[in-house]
Amino acid sequence: MMLEDLYRLLKSSHVQAQGVVDTMTQPVVVLDQGFCVVTANNAFIRTFKIERDDIFGRSFFDLGNGQWDIEELRQLIASVIPKASAVIGFEVTHDFPVIGRRTFLIDARRLVHPDDNSTNILVLFDDVTERQRHEAEQNFIISETRHRMKNLFAVVRAIAMQTSIEGRTAIEYRDAFLGRLEVALRAQELVSNKGTTDLATLLKSSVGEIGTDRLHFEGPAVQLSSSKVLPISMIVHELTTNATKYGALSVPEGEIHVKWSLETGSNDRTYLNCEWREENGPVVRAPTRNGYGTELIEGTAAHLGGEAELIYGIGGLVVTIKLPV
Repeated sequence: MMLEDLYRLLKSSHVQAQGVVDTMTQPVVVLDQGFCVVTANNAFIRTFKIERDDIFGRSFFDLGNGQWDIEELRQLIASVIPKASAVIGFEVTHDFPVIGRRTFLIDARRLVHPDDNSTNILVLFDDVTERQRHEAEQNFIISETRHRMKNLFAVVRAIAMQTSIEGRTAIEYRDAFLGRLEVALRAQELVSNKGTTDLATLLKSSVGEIGTDRLHFEGPAVQLSSSKVLPISMIVHELTTNATKYGALSVPEGEIHVKWSLETGSNDRTYLNCEWREENGPVVRAPTRNGYGTELIEGTAAHLGGEAELIYGIGGLVVTIKLPV
């Protein structure tokens, strides 16, 4: 073989090897035994937004703003040649020049050579920033779902335990339980979609189809936090159920008027003053004893830091509720 032929063969092999490295989509650099950059592929240049000439011959640990100058990484890469070892998945999170904060997993191995005496090191970088972000988001969603399922189960159990069985048939208990459960599920859906819910939307959702056409309300825009959506939904549902059985919604001409306003209390807290008034319904009388519905309305309002008062007037039931918002 002529010397020119040998040179062409070696050059051809070098070009082919460089082409293989440049074809890789992951950033790659090759270091000599002094840990200086011998070559780098196009992906490395693009990823770190640098000039090729600025890195050749420079120490790997001096690149950029010293992002790779980590003592543990130094020791690991230094052991690749003498100990015939490899670096696998060494994680580096850093605020890199130009590209910002990123996370890379680094692999380093001795570069394979036909005569098996290569002293060069191949270093490969895997950008896992987005992958880790997606995994964190998935873990958060799973954790949040479990938390909400646990809370929802607690709500279902509380509804089942607190729905009175006294004087009711099994069918009546089932209907009462399912009605309250449906309200709880609608409230959960409102919270899941927006996080907060305005009072007008909550009223229409809690009253349901049976009373929507006969519900009239007015008041300023009020955003309710997620912690208040379910309890207020349960209060409105109890009022609607009572109106359907005994009050304004039990007759065709009956109507429900809801008005609310905001005021600042003596403790500088903002309070919601809400009035539920039934009109054109049958004459109502105060019950001889407090039932579950009354206890739920008054107890829930007190639990939220407010108060509720039920007045059984000649014209219909009037309920005033005051809650901190």
